[in-house]
Amino acid sequence: MNKPTSSGTISWGLTDAQVAESRQKHGDNVLTPPRPVSLWKLYMEKYRDPIIQILLVAALVSLVLAFVENDFIETIGIILAVFIATTVGFYFERDAAKKFRVLTAINEDQPVKVRREGRVMEIARRDVVVGDIILIEVGDEIPADGELIEAVNLQVDESSLTGEQLTTKMLPIDEAQTADTEKSSTSDIEEKEAAYPAYVVLRSSMVMNGHAEAVVTHVGDHTEIGKVATSAAEKTDTKTPLNIQLDKLAKLISKVGTAVAIAAFIVFLIHDILTNSLWQGKDYFGMAQVVLNYFMMAVTLIVMAVPEGLPMAVTLALALNMRRMLKSNNLVRKLHASETMGAVTVICTDKTGTLTQNRMTVKECVVGKNIDIRSVYQGIATNTTAFLDKDKGVGNPTEVALLQWMNGRGEDYLLERDSAKIVEQLPFSTENKYMMTQTSNHRLYVKGAPEIVLDMCFIDDEKRNRIMSKVAAFQQAGMRVLLLAMADTDEFRTSDLTFQAVFAIEDPVREDVPKAVSTCRKAGIEVKIVTGDNSATAIEIARQIGIWDEDNADEVSRHKELDTESDEWVAKSERWHITGSDFAALTDEDAYERVEDIRVMSRARPSDKQRLVQLLQKHGEVVAVTGDGTNDAPALNYAHVGLSLGSGTSVAKQASDITLLDDSFHSISSAVMWGRSLYKNIQRFLFFQLVVNLSALLLVLGGAFIGTEMPLTVTQILWVNLIMDTFAAMALASLPPSREVMRDRPRSQSDFIISPPMGWGIIICGLLFFAVMFVFLIWCERHGAGSVVDVHELTIFFTTFVMIQFWNLFNAKCFGSRHSALRYLWRDRGLLLVLVLVFLGQWLIVTFGGRMFRTQPLSLSEWTWVTGITGVIVFGGGEIWRAFKRIGNC
Repeated sequence: MNKPTSSGTISWGLTDAQVAESRQKHGDNVLTPPRPVSLWKLYMEKYRDPIIQILLVAALVSLVLAFVENDFIETIGIILAVFIATTVGFYFERDAAKKFRVLTAINEDQPVKVRREGRVMEIARRDVVVGDIILIEVGDEIPADGELIEAVNLQVDESSLTGEQLTTKMLPIDEAQTADTEKSSTSDIEEKEAAYPAYVVLRSSMVMNGHAEAVVTHVGDHTEIGKVATSAAEKTDTKTPLNIQLDKLAKLISKVGTAVAIAAFIVFLIHDILTNSLWQGKDYFGMAQVVLNYFMMAVTLIVMAVPEGLPMAVTLALALNMRRMLKSNNLVRKLHASETMGAVTVICTDKTGTLTQNRMTVKECVVGKNIDIRSVYQGIATNTTAFLDKDKGVGNPTEVALLQWMNGRGEDYLLERDSAKIVEQLPFSTENKYMMTQTSNHRLYVKGAPEIVLDMCFIDDEKRNRIMSKVAAFQQAGMRVLLLAMADTDEFRTSDLTFQAVFAIEDPVREDVPKAVSTCRKAGIEVKIVTGDNSATAIEIARQIGIWDEDNADEVSRHKELDTESDEWVAKSERWHITGSDFAALTDEDAYERVEDIRVMSRARPSDKQRLVQLLQKHGEVVAVTGDGTNDAPALNYAHVGLSLGSGTSVAKQASDITLLDDSFHSISSAVMWGRSLYKNIQRFLFFQLVVNLSALLLVLGGAFIGTEMPLTVTQILWVNLIMDTFAAMALASLPPSREVMRDRPRSQSDFIISPPMGWGIIICGLLFFAVMFVFLIWCERHGAGSVVDVHELTIFFTTFVMIQFWNLFNAKCFGSRHSALRYLWRDRGLLLVLVLVFLGQWLIVTFGGRMFRTQPLSLSEWTWVTGITGVIVFGGGEIWRAFKRIGNC
């Protein structure tokens, strides 16, 4: 790479015409994703399923026999069932993959600061072009490869490319202008040893310290990381806690189903040997056919028992959940997060932007006596990194508020920055809680937390007390307070500074937050504020949102100074509130005892937040944490669910599981509702499927013991399997979320997905359905001529069984609810569509299935009787049960 040169054109940035020309020449700043798996290969993967492979073997044997007997009906039925099962699975997997690709593409739209035509603006990362001037600061992900034209204390994490976690970057050294030859030689040696020149910044690197400007040299696939194909894609095979539970359940059911299938095969075969004269002769082909028929029945029972629809139900539920959560400003980055949010018991939330509107406005400024206001303007202009793009701010909201205050007074912050160039800068950090800038006119400017910066000032006690009294008044009104100081010096120092001014900045609580917090608390979720702000402001915000329910929050927050007579106030304040430094001073044992009671932690550092999360987890809590800064990444990683803010740094977003696009706490409560509803929908699917499994398995075994022909054929069972796996997954996974779930207590992660009431419901419903169908089967056998159940009666039997499952979908929809199944039915469009498909499919099979499905057409009156009676028994019975539950809760 050529070393950059500074020019007026570079500092001005590109014009619109130059942007268009550069984009046409070099392309968009997008990494080409790896080639997706071909549709054909994706479809063929469906045939790797063991159950499908067993069916294919059975179909092959059946085909051989079909050629001998010249009867291909059953073979065609099996092949058709296999084709439908694999095609439906393929469609849903392809659809889910498409949704995930859309979510991944959103990362290319994250905002980037650039300078164009002399103005700083935000554009999508994909719109950055070669020649653009990019502005980067702590926490930013560098959007493209570039060469520095300005840098202040810049350190980046290049571990994604070079393995170097912290690399110092600087402008190229011009030996002709460098007086220190030794320093120049050392820098040259370091640059030669480095993987990349010190003046080069690379896409996907993270800014860990300082800030800089760079001119873009390469975009998209031409960047260094773009040349590394494996870095362009992100794949994960992580199994979620829910998947692990479902896998265990599937194995248990598979074992039971296999045992039942083997028992049925043996019983039917022995019964046939004892009663069928075929086995007395030498018709070995006929014997083989009988054995094959019972083998097919056994295989089909395994297919019936094995809940292979579970993975599809979970995948579909997750895909739909992710898409719907995106509409409510929750971008799910990691699969497990959407389900884990439903189990959250504690939310540790930041204050600024999440609970408040993040619309900072300077409400009052108190300038020190004998302080030149011009020095205050210059201190704001140089000791900030934000910009104003017309009326919109770009950068830290607090700094934007200060610049807008200057702008409102007719002052141009850019002129002030030009008049005093930045020589060196120490960026604000949550550890130091101040920012420091050395300028070319031999001045040091400092801004930060009042108690920190005031300790750096040379000031008498009387003046200090007056300033702190003013600061306390601002803080108790819920405002953020900044203190500015300066010194005429050429070096960084933290003493003998001159006090300049106090700024009170207002950031109102979001209107929807108190209601959202109340909803979470009613749902059994504890909300804790963990903020870097001062104690008085944090407690005031806690009072406004309803987690500090004291009538005298102001007095409580000042209990140490006011020697109040109320020991109760003091006790509650000590339990509910703690500062980061006090928390850090506690032993692990004392901190473990305190964490459950803490409601507000003020002046918290990232290490305090991380320790709080870990101690809460030791108590068995499921913790969600919000974070927006680079230093929040450890806490986001340690939390069960890390929630980054849309306005936060790329480092925080990468460490998080969900990104709150609107930064609002309301989105967190919505995510909890989505997570609980997702879990409930999967429980509904399990309830429906296991009721079908149990009743079908018992029916086949019952038929074996009374000696009748198989009550359900292979193709009929495959059709029922399609209903319970595919259609039920479509219907129940697509049910919209219900706010009812927010009335329940959080579930424990160790809880089995089949709760005791759910288990009893499955057993009772399965036995009832079996009893009804078994009595009907016995009646058909006794009623028929020669104690033989004819095809017409078996068609009615088959249709009755399917219609029982049809009506039971309504009961599954209302699982865990006391409301009628007809409530908001019009909203459940997926369920309505599936009901239509099931009914229409059953009518087509009965009317035109013939020998393939062993059916005969039914009359209108027979359809009416079957549909009506099953509806009254199943749907009506469910409605009566839910009505009793409503009455019992009145």
